[in-house]
Amino acid sequence: MAGVLSETGLDDLVIRMDGVSVRRGPSTLVHDVDWRVELDERWVVLGPNGAGKTTLLRLAAADLHPTEGVVHLLGERLGRVSVFELRTRIGLSSASLGLRVPTDEIVGDVVVSAGYGVLGRWRESYEAADTGRAEMLLDALGMRTFAGRRFGTLSEGERKRALIARALMTDPELLLLDEPAAGLDLGGREDLVARLSTLALDADAPASVLVTHHVEEIPAGYTHAMLLRTGGVVASGLIDDVLTDENLTTTFGLPLTLQKRRGRYTAVLR
Repeated sequence: MAGVLSETGLDDLVIRMDGVSVRRGPSTLVHDVDWRVELDERWVVLGPNGAGKTTLLRLAAADLHPTEGVVHLLGERLGRVSVFELRTRIGLSSASLGLRVPTDEIVGDVVVSAGYGVLGRWRESYEAADTGRAEMLLDALGMRTFAGRRFGTLSEGERKRALIARALMTDPELLLLDEPAAGLDLGGREDLVARLSTLALDADAPASVLVTHHVEEIPAGYTHAMLLRTGGVVASGLIDDVLTDENLTTTFGLPLTLQKRRGRYTAVLR
């Protein structure tokens, strides 16, 4: 990687934020955030509604610039690099992206068109290697038989899996997942979390950041966590150091007890 990060010996960082704040009018969405994400790390960002999770993810997706502070992504500093080129190196799956997919779009095309950075296949031509990769990703996410279906006919869980396959299509260096299990029933959630766990445990998978409200949605294999409340960082670091009764209680404003079993978490009122 080039630029400031290589000069400071921090080549392994895919995200570096220093003193980052985002303000919109009188509202402060996030404030004074310092964050480091390395190549082999899988992060979960957890917090209640309005904590600043989506704002943080938009910064990591090069979709938003900070009001204060400095953001480096993949060795490039926001404000000094073409965000359009940078975004081709980042895979993003979010509900807002799903709303932009034409309902009559074929699922296989939703995935393969990520290679051109477009939503809605038009006159682009794709090589056999591209379509083969799209099929492989859909298969890995249990969606091979849906490749010929129209996106608008899919269930919520099926749409989430198709969008994750799309996010992985360009072999990104950074994968961002915004509430991938939101709105799913128990079976759909557990199926998706298990597939994300398999991805997290793959040494060749990209660095990942997953945003959620619920500890139950954290896949096994995630290594680090950040807790946010009202735009500020409550705790950040190795996941078992961060996910404690005390930190969760502070983050959500309720007396919570955390339990862990087989790499998965639950939280209950005490």
